[in-house]
Amino acid sequence: MKDSHLHTETVQEVIRGRRTVKKFTDQPLTVEKITELLDTAVWAPNHKLREPWRFIVFSGEGRSKLYDAISAELGEDHKFAGVKEIPAEILFVMKEDPRQVIWDEDYAAVSALIQNFMLAAWSEGVGTFWVTKPFLYAPKFREYLGIKPGERVVGMIYAGYPDVVPKPQQRTPASEKMTVFDS
Repeated sequence: MKDSHLHTETVQEVIRGRRTVKKFTDQPLTVEKITELLDTAVWAPNHKLREPWRFIVFSGEGRSKLYDAISAELGEDHKFAGVKEIPAEILFVMKEDPRQVIWDEDYAAVSALIQNFMLAAWSEGVGTFWVTKPFLYAPKFREYLGIKPGERVVGMIYAGYPDVVPKPQQRTPASEKMTVFDS
């Protein structure tokens, strides 16, 4: 997937071409590359430039820290040993605001940032998988990784160079879900 033509794709082509990747090669994804992609992703729209996000990156031997955090919550006998084999994982953490409108704006901003990250990654030949699991909310998991009260993990992204790129799945045309008031 690391073709040079990806750099000339339009935004529309990158959006339509992106796939959720669940099988990665063993080629490492460097922290430098992740940082570069995050530096693009932070251009997500966010109200009053609050930038309500932070990132926890697991790469190389550091992937064991994620496995240990999961084990702290679920015990040693869990089905997530594969996190040590995925080239990198990133937790996208949002500072929660008690005011609902601010919370909603910030959640939307972090979600847009995650999408930016995934699209930037795809344009560079890096596949991603947006994961949400119950353990992301669990007290022992959060404590183990220093996720504080008043913070929410919006998503965990698995990232790496694709071994298998899935075929596209059909999407419902927007016109079938659209209400228009034009007069």
